[in-house]
Amino acid sequence: MKVGFVIYGSLDTVSGGYLYDRKLVEYLRAQGDTVEIISLPWRNYAAHLTDNLFDVVARRSEATTKQSPRNQGFDILIQDELNHPSLIAANAGKHPYPIVSLVHHLRSSELRPYWQNWFYRIVEKKYLQSVDGFIFNSQTTKGVVNNLIGDNKPNVIAYPPTDRFGEAISEKEVIERAKDEEFRILFLGNVIYRKGLHTLLKAVTGLKSKVRVDVVGGLNAEPKYAGEIQRQIIVNHLSSFVFLHDALDQAPLAEKFRNAHVLVVPSSYEGFGIAYLEGMGFGLPAIGTTAGAAGEIIEDGKTGYLIQPNNSKSLADQLRELARNRELLTRLSLNALKRYTSQPRWEETAKSIREFLRFLR
Repeated sequence: MKVGFVIYGSLDTVSGGYLYDRKLVEYLRAQGDTVEIISLPWRNYAAHLTDNLFDVVARRSEATTKQSPRNQGFDILIQDELNHPSLIAANAGKHPYPIVSLVHHLRSSELRPYWQNWFYRIVEKKYLQSVDGFIFNSQTTKGVVNNLIGDNKPNVIAYPPTDRFGEAISEKEVIERAKDEEFRILFLGNVIYRKGLHTLLKAVTGLKSKVRVDVVGGLNAEPKYAGEIQRQIIVNHLSSFVFLHDALDQAPLAEKFRNAHVLVVPSSYEGFGIAYLEGMGFGLPAIGTTAGAAGEIIEDGKTGYLIQPNNSKSLADQLRELARNRELLTRLSLNALKRYTSQPRWEETAKSIREFLRFLR
């Protein structure tokens, strides 16, 4: 197949969504398919909407290859749904190839004022109606899209890649780690408001146990919020046990996973939550929220906990109990390890995507 793949910015951007995109491109190319990346420039939402004054996909492709995508003989065009504000006009004409939207989660599902999501919902609905099929990363994401436009287009549910670190650690390692006196918490995600780091910091402020919090994630996605987090750490005297590491390469990140006791990412919304399952591969119970698809991964009270978004008190209670009750921590850790090993491997998932694309072309 000859596949076009539309994204914003670089395929190497550090996030769960871009990891999914990158791994899918790698898989398709390994099967002998040709994949051309059509990169649109990152700007703000209003500027992206102005892309609809012309066919931005054709213009961008012509700028890089001297040939528009309509003339390049694509068998299929994949669009990361993140790009939706730029693509409504580009999708409006007749195309010699099907257009498939890869949906990680809808912007209008995130926690924000009603009027803003009302506007985003209108734009996303228009975009979603313009494509021929969908790749969904979870049942939750599929349900949200179906509620918006109906269930009348071909689709495949393909869970994200969670096995980039190889085999899970052993039960013996998990049991021995739980005996360590210091209780180590890992937060993994870009430092943006949606990921809820402020909730975690508020929760650990009053913990009396010997605790360490490692924050792994880029600080440049929302600089204002990252600055507020850094001030919160200083003002609340957390710098002795809260450490910001920025994004880490795979080996040092694996070491953070291996040394932690629990993964906490209290997002206001997750379309799936790759980090939760990656942590479970290291025997980490996960704490997420009831908003979005975290509940498809985390079984409350068994492999971790689900709290309401922004509920720092509930989070503090769960962390305090895990730090105190190491028998409970061990039980949840071993359950998390089993949950990870039951997850389909990426090779299976990517194969189902390729079969779906071949069916549509």
